[in-house]
Amino acid sequence: MPFSPTNRETPSILKEQFLLLIENHQGLLHKVCNLYCNSPEDKEDLFQDIVLQLWRSYPSFKGESKVTTWMYRVALNNAITRLRKETKAERFAELGPEAFQVPAVEGDMGEEMAAMYQAIQRLSQVDRALTLLYLDDCSYREIGEVLGISESNVGVKLNRIKAQLRTLVSKE
Repeated sequence: MPFSPTNRETPSILKEQFLLLIENHQGLLHKVCNLYCNSPEDKEDLFQDIVLQLWRSYPSFKGESKVTTWMYRVALNNAITRLRKETKAERFAELGPEAFQVPAVEGDMGEEMAAMYQAIQRLSQVDRALTLLYLDDCSYREIGEVLGISESNVGVKLNRIKAQLRTLVSKE
């Protein structure tokens, strides 16, 4: 049975359900923050913005999609909207060389993997979101729901992204 808050829930029960939801799916939110922010401060700010937006829209979530699909949609829309509001000058003014280094992951990342992450960072905002969802094993239907596009459009976009990534990685 899909999860869905109801209007009959008391505010304290809604709050408890929401906090549990955030706790259980915070990794999803951190993935989005890591993909769209460079500094720890920006990641924290975006995380807080996403949680606030999730809380605001939580009572209207009707369970018509998976809860993770709804969370991805809110998180990605929030991240992309935030980036669009920043001017290019603000976004790149304080970047140092550390911004272009691939973040450490568990275990040793090979050169191929590092090149792939750098190539993904060079994709457009929407293409990065689509790539994140694909790498997180979301179905084309789920990706389409999150991004508001058709399943066939997801397939077309993924084929183009894969070709673009091959080109970018081969140039590295």
